Amino acid sequence: MNDIPRRVWLEIDLDTLVDNYRKISEAVAPCTVLAVLKANAYGLGVLPIAEALAQAGATCFGVAEPYEALQLLPLGKPVQILSSILPDEIEPMVEAGVTLPITDSETAARISAAAVRYSTTATAHIKLDTGMGRLGILAQKALPVIEQTAALPGLRLEGIFSHFPYAYQTGSELTDSQMDTFCAIVEQAAARGIHFAKRHIANSDAINNFPRACRAPFNQVRTGINLHGSFDTAGRRTLHVMPVLTLKTRLTAIRTLSAGTGIGYGHTYRLHHATRVGTVSAGYADGLPLALSNRGYLLIHGVPCPVIGRLSMDYTTVSLESVPEAQVGDEVVCLGGTGIHALTVEDWAALKNTHPYEIICSFGNRVQRRYLSRA
Repeated sequence: MNDIPRRVWLEIDLDTLVDNYRKISEAVAPCTVLAVLKANAYGLGVLPIAEALAQAGATCFGVAEPYEALQLLPLGKPVQILSSILPDEIEPMVEAGVTLPITDSETAARISAAAVRYSTTATAHIKLDTGMGRLGILAQKALPVIEQTAALPGLRLEGIFSHFPYAYQTGSELTDSQMDTFCAIVEQAAARGIHFAKRHIANSDAINNFPRACRAPFNQVRTGINLHGSFDTAGRRTLHVMPVLTLKTRLTAIRTLSAGTGIGYGHTYRLHHATRVGTVSAGYADGLPLALSNRGYLLIHGVPCPVIGRLSMDYTTVSLESVPEAQVGDEVVCLGGTGIHALTVEDWAALKNTHPYEIICSFGNRVQRRYLSRA
């Protein structure tokens, strides 16, 4: 049974991933790069991606929560939780040596106590809320918390970081104000003898839109989606990274249907004339946006085949009028491809009125991940 090929698969080009990492590293130098691999590397499969990046020279990884951190520790690179840490998660994370975020004075005290209990030194980064409104120490309260934390035993304040809500918006006054606030706090801490080896605020959007976030006093950047060759649909695209993803399936059935035939649920499309119709083995359960219905296209033999009718969970119907040579079993490119008809993550995001992150994270669990590399 295990030998039966999957009907839908996602090809992930690890060579392109590594090339993207190196381009980003060169673009932000002398800043270092924290590769963000949260949510199973955005659903692409964290271990093959992390291993490829580690071999390419990646020095550290960022995740959202403890389970994700534990997966990566065997690679021998520092792993940092970027979001928050719950009280009952602190002891196992300190024992494991994960770099932790400090979002308030209570969390700092708990991390310190756990480190003392284990006779170790916990590494932590101060997480500032400079305008995101989600997590972190409010900027106006940051300095006292930093001073209290720096005095705690068993705790090494390695870094300080914050996050942008508007970095995809070129010229955002809030983004510039956040950097001003961040820099002021770093200077005030330094005046009190507290120095941070790592100082980071830039995400993928900021790398492209706010070069200031990649210059001193900042000395590290965080990137996730740019590693995949994708960008936010707004803002600049200064990095010359390439897509790593291709979503493929197969042509399941071919039939010639008569004029007036209704296609799919709700008969949202009726054939104007007798048409050769193909049924493709992928639907919204596999990550295809429902918004492709009667609007998008898939590629068969490199030729755009319009989606007709409404997508269903497991299947999509297309017109085969432009590819009379198509046969059952033929490969179908749902996302990716080359040339002027290539389908990008950003294309789907615009069609769905969402952002590329959601597209990349939406591929279903029955979609096989296949990793391509010349190595």
